Amino acid sequence: MAAFFLWCILFVLCWPIALFALVIYPLVWLLTLPLRIFGIAVHGVLGLISALFFLPVRLLRGPRAI
Repeated sequence: MAAFFLWCILFVLCWPIALFALVIYPLVWLLTLPLRIFGIAVHGVLGLISALFFLPVRLLRGPRAI
């Protein structure tokens, strides 16, 4: 909602830049989509490595800690 209000203020102050931002936003979103997917994959792999690293500690703590 804040982004919409900022865009409205920009539209009042300088409408050509606001219209340009409205047109370019979907293109930027499409360009950054592969980076987001890569970030999700890296986060998942690091979570898996962390879980494998801490598995012996969790097993040694016993069932009380779960």
